[in-house]
Amino acid sequence: MYRAATKYRQGRRWEGWRNMKLREQIRHNPMNQLYDEARLPQAIRRSLNFILLGNIFGSVCGIICGGGTTAMVGLATELGANDIHFGILTAIPQIAALLQLPYSVLVNRTHKRKKYMLTLGVFSRALWMLFGLIPFLMPMASKLLQLWTIIFLLGVISCTGAVINVCWFPWLSDLAPIRMRGRWLSIRESFLAVANVAFGLLVAYLLDHLPPHNKYVIIFLLGGITGMLDMFSFGFCEEIYSAPPQKQNLFGAFSTVLHNKPFMKLVIMWTAWCFTANLSDVYMIPYSMNEMGLTNTQITVFFTIVPALVAIFVMPRWGRMLDRFGCRNVMTVACVAASVSPLFFLLATPGSIWPSLLRNLLGAMFWCGANLTANNMQLSCSPDDTRPTHIAVFACVTALLGATLGSLAGGALLDSWAASGAFSLGWFDRYKALFALAVALRLGSTLILVPKLPRDSDASPKDLVYYMLHTITHPFSRMRSAK
Repeated sequence: MYRAATKYRQGRRWEGWRNMKLREQIRHNPMNQLYDEARLPQAIRRSLNFILLGNIFGSVCGIICGGGTTAMVGLATELGANDIHFGILTAIPQIAALLQLPYSVLVNRTHKRKKYMLTLGVFSRALWMLFGLIPFLMPMASKLLQLWTIIFLLGVISCTGAVINVCWFPWLSDLAPIRMRGRWLSIRESFLAVANVAFGLLVAYLLDHLPPHNKYVIIFLLGGITGMLDMFSFGFCEEIYSAPPQKQNLFGAFSTVLHNKPFMKLVIMWTAWCFTANLSDVYMIPYSMNEMGLTNTQITVFFTIVPALVAIFVMPRWGRMLDRFGCRNVMTVACVAASVSPLFFLLATPGSIWPSLLRNLLGAMFWCGANLTANNMQLSCSPDDTRPTHIAVFACVTALLGATLGSLAGGALLDSWAASGAFSLGWFDRYKALFALAVALRLGSTLILVPKLPRDSDASPKDLVYYMLHTITHPFSRMRSAK
């Protein structure tokens, strides 16, 4: 009896110690330390955590659902899609981004972000569950008609889902103080990267091992469910606004943004970046799948999991460099280095995996820094009272004049070169010509257009490069000196 009582007390003490250690770990994780430093109340902490949870679900959904994902490319290829169709699939969400302007005015007037996320947002994400069912719902229709039905569905999804961006990003800005916003975004990117790795492996396995006749049914059903969970997460967030409702019409709101010169310089630069990036990047997955012969698992690993793993390790460092060297220097160095990464595809041959691996491994080290800086610059350049409109204009212009025109221009060039027989001999095919052209345009636009914002650092891009080189070589120098 005594031994049993002693063993029971020891077990209780062990359980209490284990729970105490767990609470200590939770209290001292990077996100909670950030909240403690900013002295955020419990309701705001909970809301930011639900936003993070929603972003994780949304990122997982984005691995499947989108115009250029592995699942979409595979389904469209089975239905006979050509380069123009791939360009249209990528361009439709960008064209629908124009609706963010009227949505931003509506959100500013009504202050009902949660309502729009739980209605239009949920409806938009739920429609993804129909994509894999199209061949079963239209068994007698031609493959071309099924393909255009998918394109139409993507248009409906993009139009209704355009409200999501103008709701969640300003929502985050109102909840997170500016002094912690950049670090919160960098920690968020690390969480998203971990989720992308885990779910990307699952999607790759399912695409390669599920029965061909129903694998897209299961894949898009999974994508739609995770997308809806993203929207439902915002239902648990505090709806806080830093400015009163703005009864501004669409033209007045647009005029306000146009007169914000630092913001417009950023818009011009990022539009050029999106154009030159989408000119070639949209066609890398179809090229890897159809010309190089990579499997679904290889494509998912190289284009989703490898960049996610890289982001886990480098994103916190980009956040620190952003605070130390300023937005302009980080944007310049990151964009220049990311611009040359498609050159690895010039070495591509049928069956080769190294071009895709190296492009996504080395390129991701830098384009994640460019994306983080672009998000930070948007928030820094936009005033609180009209931030949804600023973000909507940024998304519309960069999506329409950047991503949409870039992807359509790339498809048009590929089709025209195929029709004329250009680049049809030897190893330098029309895709490699497009990749080389995009690299030259990206480098030129980056070096000319990256803006210097107010209150930015006085350091130069050269200072940042020296710092990065020192960070790489310093551990080796210490090892040599220790010997």
